[in-house]
Amino acid sequence: MKTKEVLYTAINSYESLNELTNTTKNVWLVFHGMGYLSKYFLKYFKNLNSDDNYIIAPQAPSKYYIQPNMHVGANWLTRDNTEAGIQNIMSYIDAVLEAENISKDKNLIIFGYSQGVSIACRYMVRRQLQPSKLVLHSGGIPKELNTKAFKYLSETCKVKLIYGTDDEYLDKAIIEIEMRRAAELFEKRLEVLPFDGKHVVNVDYINNLV
Repeated sequence: MKTKEVLYTAINSYESLNELTNTTKNVWLVFHGMGYLSKYFLKYFKNLNSDDNYIIAPQAPSKYYIQPNMHVGANWLTRDNTEAGIQNIMSYIDAVLEAENISKDKNLIIFGYSQGVSIACRYMVRRQLQPSKLVLHSGGIPKELNTKAFKYLSETCKVKLIYGTDDEYLDKAIIEIEMRRAAELFEKRLEVLPFDGKHVVNVDYINNLV
């Protein structure tokens, strides 16, 4: 048995919230978690000032039905053929940003939730983006990214690590490991923001990020 690969062109959607204008201050690039669709993930950002904030939500490519109600969710990556999946996702996000044509005078905020944290980190590092804020919400930083990978980041970039103290997917040992690792990777840029809650998106923190 041989595993073979082919290169082909694919079409994928993405969602945006509000209008991108000359007066827009902040552009958010937000990555949802496993089981989400980008159009529903945007509801967590609807309370942000619409004049100041423009939100772009890429869509994870692998859709599937979630039991028992057969809702449609999506997944970014699995452990199978991960690097090829990463390359496909990188090219897709490249196309999204090319279509949006964002001017450099905007503050870029990169936000990842749960599985979306790994995509946010990988895309930022591989494309050497300089966000004003990097928000890592309830997810793990990819193990292949070391201190050297983040050295290029400006000292002005603020990194927010958000997690629920009762997160059913992150026990205390994992949280301690992730906090220690984040402190090594981001040093003085890092602010840790715990909250009382489970594996849910904290809207209050989102509303207070800008």
